[in-house]
Amino acid sequence: MIDVENLIKEFGPKRAVNGVSFTIRRGEILGFLGPNGAGKSTTMRMITGFFPPTSGRVRIGGHDMAEEPIAAKKLIGYLPESAPCYSDMTVNGFLRFTAELRGMRGAQIDAAVAKVAGLCFLEGVLHQSVDTLSKGYRHRTCFAQSILHDPEVLVLDEPTDGLDPNQKHEVRQIIKRMGQTKAIIFSTHILEEVEACCSRAIIIDRGTVVANGTPAELKARAETAGSVHLRVRNVAAETLKSKLAHSRWPDGSACRTIRTGHFPHGSSRATNPPGPTCHCRSLRLRPNLGGASMSCTLKKVVWTTFSGQSPSLIPSKPENNRS
Repeated sequence: MIDVENLIKEFGPKRAVNGVSFTIRRGEILGFLGPNGAGKSTTMRMITGFFPPTSGRVRIGGHDMAEEPIAAKKLIGYLPESAPCYSDMTVNGFLRFTAELRGMRGAQIDAAVAKVAGLCFLEGVLHQSVDTLSKGYRHRTCFAQSILHDPEVLVLDEPTDGLDPNQKHEVRQIIKRMGQTKAIIFSTHILEEVEACCSRAIIIDRGTVVANGTPAELKARAETAGSVHLRVRNVAAETLKSKLAHSRWPDGSACRTIRTGHFPHGSSRATNPPGPTCHCRSLRLRPNLGGASMSCTLKKVVWTTFSGQSPSLIPSKPENNRS
């Protein structure tokens, strides 16, 4: 359904997307992962025909986006970044206007609007002006317009952005159901969403695809998947390693892997206003822990291990900025 071949997009001297290629078939949900500025939104805008690529090709349902743009776009439902809507319209007016643009008329419009309003829980705000909606309801409204014409292909740019936890769960369930009969790509920087919805994931960084596989395959490739990272001041790394090696988690299991690192003063990884002799020591461990809260449990283990001593815990940074 979606064939992307060697897409490149340049803005002046900057190459935002560099040779991205992938294919999505019907019944497949692809998670498009990457940090902010990685090129996710730019790639999606080229897929939908909003941006022309500098080079490369996009085919939707066999239609080349450059040569048959109308035929290709008819197959697409698109939720852009930041969920833009016409703020001076009501939700009902905006959806009916979108339906007309999609070629619907009369009773067909009524049925389509009623269906997506129910699916996206918009019945209570249908006659409310878009500019009075909360961010969550604006996002739902824009999501509703993307599925209004029951497209074969869905391109969703951060579809859960700005939603509360319950709303995120609802949108993920909608995406999973639709993914049984459609080809769907959605971008995110939240791994949890990929695990919850996707059959496959691509990771993009600085405009280049760096990984492609199922969520399980990508996790298996990550050396630190499932690890807890801890930095401790004023305690020798080897001392902490030795004590934790003999500790037990509340479920009775032992730490399976423990590694230590030593970052001297002046290292880019040193933290917390270093003095002349300050060092930042790092410990990594992988608990055999099923579903318990890692942060609380780790703290409990450290306090128990040191029997009254209180090493100063420094919360670790996210994995992509690893300490």
